[in-house]
Amino acid sequence: MTVPAGPLAELAARGFARVPGATMIGLMGEAGAPALLAPFFASWNRLETDAFMADGGRYRRRRIANFSAEPGVPGHVRGEHRPHFQAVVHNTLNGGVDRWFAAMEDEVAASAPLRALLDLGRSMADTLHGPQSWFVEAHQFRIEAAAGAPGYPTPEGVHHDGVDCVLIAMIARTNLTGGETVIQDDAGNRLAQFVLQDPLDTALVDDPRVMHGVTPIAPTDPALPSCRDVLVLTWKRGGVPG
Repeated sequence: MTVPAGPLAELAARGFARVPGATMIGLMGEAGAPALLAPFFASWNRLETDAFMADGGRYRRRRIANFSAEPGVPGHVRGEHRPHFQAVVHNTLNGGVDRWFAAMEDEVAASAPLRALLDLGRSMADTLHGPQSWFVEAHQFRIEAAAGAPGYPTPEGVHHDGVDCVLIAMIARTNLTGGETVIQDDAGNRLAQFVLQDPLDTALVDDPRVMHGVTPIAPTDPALPSCRDVLVLTWKRGGVPG
């Protein structure tokens, strides 16, 4: 499975690209079948509260998994559960500490949709940087909002992740306004602002070149639950960290 030449050319030229959800589902082949996507999407209802928010917020739920990939070897191998770490320079709010998030459920980590998305993202990473020993992290996020209590998908602001490539796939937007993806350069110039709206609408990001973030979310109907579910996959050269 490979990302089409058009988005890859846009990614190489601009440092980011968008791929519509319908295109992503088509690229996933049999893994994009509704019967497989439905339980994959439903797993976002079982995320656990992020207890590492330095702002004291309880609006974020997540699970994580890590994988490795080696040149010439197809697929990704899941690694032992480990903390997520970002340097303070990349995450001024929550960086500098090991963050032990709940592990992604085994059936989700082994699911056909996730494996297909990993393969698609690896094609992006290999195209940009050549075949590498990759360390890959998969993050399931749910950001919740309520009347008078907005949710912050990127509370650290517009940022680099400190990796080589990022794939951000929309899972669902439920009763919300806001949540616009922002792309800018290191000088603060806004390069793009758009909404990942439909299931598997995807943003591809060359992380060293551009920064990304997401605007706060608020409920459209304050009487109903409001959340934004996304999958974030990252690739970093050098294999599994020591």
